Amino acid sequence: MYEHYLTIKTVHQASAGLSLALFILRGIWMLGWPALLQWKPARIVPHVVDTVLLVSAVMLAWMAQQYPFVHGWLTAKVVALVIYILLGTIALKRGPNKLVRLLAGIAAIATFGYILAVAFSKQVVPF
Repeated sequence: MYEHYLTIKTVHQASAGLSLALFILRGIWMLGWPALLQWKPARIVPHVVDTVLLVSAVMLAWMAQQYPFVHGWLTAKVVALVIYILLGTIALKRGPNKLVRLLAGIAAIATFGYILAVAFSKQVVPF
């Protein structure tokens, strides 16, 4: 079972990195070349990557028997994930202008950094 855990953890980490890279790329496109956001792969691939990320997260939590709302650090990650998603939608779609979208994008990336810090430290306050 441990070998499977390491494989799933690797998939989770890789998909997290790819998810962040795609978010940053789409943010750059939003600021400079918004028409690229309508490109079909730009609309589909991030959802596929984020689905892999979420499924692997659930599998890891189940395998490690650590659950949100039971373990504080995992609860912090889930709450921060919801904040990241909300900020991401403002940054890429719902922000009324480019300045608001840029600021929301920066806040989303900072939130992603918090999620990473919590993941590595297993502490709600990792700094």
